[in-house]
Amino acid sequence: MAHDISCWKCGASLAALSLPFGRLERCKACGADLHCCKLCREYDPRITQQCREPTVEEVREKDRANFCGHYAPVAGAFKGVDTAALSARSELERLFGKS
Repeated sequence: MAHDISCWKCGASLAALSLPFGRLERCKACGADLHCCKLCREYDPRITQQCREPTVEEVREKDRANFCGHYAPVAGAFKGVDTAALSARSELERLFGKS
């Protein structure tokens, strides 16, 4: 069944994959784990433990595969590249002589 979910890391379409994603499912384009917090509808980096589900056991690595039973993939998880952060990092490396 087709869906409009994209990889949280690279934005590649995951429509060819069946839902629900298995714990070891990976993005064919970039290799990112798909059964992870960053692709879940409950993920919210603005709150404690970065999860809206109050009964969830904390997952420390939000970008790694996990066993969370509340996992539900969500469309719109890909936020794109933070060009401001990349630009700032490049400027700092230039200023401090790192390549």
